[in-house]
Amino acid sequence: MLVGEPLFPVETDGSADDKAGRVLVIACGALAREIVAIREKNRLDHLDITCLPAKLHNSPEKIPDEVRRAILKNADTYSDILIAYGDCGTGGLLDKVLEETGARRIDGAHCYAFFTGIDEFDQMEDDQLGTFYLTDFLARHFQTMVIEPLGLDWHPHLRDMYFAHYTRVLYLAQTDDPALEDAARRAADRLGLPFEMRRTGYGLLQPFLDKGQAD
Repeated sequence: MLVGEPLFPVETDGSADDKAGRVLVIACGALAREIVAIREKNRLDHLDITCLPAKLHNSPEKIPDEVRRAILKNADTYSDILIAYGDCGTGGLLDKVLEETGARRIDGAHCYAFFTGIDEFDQMEDDQLGTFYLTDFLARHFQTMVIEPLGLDWHPHLRDMYFAHYTRVLYLAQTDDPALEDAARRAADRLGLPFEMRRTGYGLLQPFLDKGQAD
């Protein structure tokens, strides 16, 4: 998949009038399952979703431009545009894009913070530094999102260099899925770190999407 190619492209058939009163969510691909689940659970039928590739997180400097491109492509079509990204390592550049375009994003520096709650995450960081976080997405795609980008599949000896200062793996579980819990435990074993788990559900993501009410 090319950088910026959406996982769920917005339908281009029909006129802008067809989208009047609808809300577009531009999201990180790592949140695709969660956003679709919330939309179905809460019957948010006015929400359309397009997701940019999760691998953009390996090059966070590209996120602002890709989000800007998606916003400008759809700005004249939708009544509102929500951005399901934290700052995600962009150093405030994503927020500058939102200031330019008028789109709104969820609060938080990253998905770990808005899954746990901003204050709760800050407290966890204060309580124990050196935490490597997993979400459902990262537990599911640990090989392709962590092992392969770091080259640990070819150079496993680099593990000790990369993770020397980490003290634990903390799995933030959005769903109650024994298979994902097992995958997260195996990920911790592969990194040689103690495993902990906290069930967060969808955290702040659900109320953020609920606010995107159609006109």
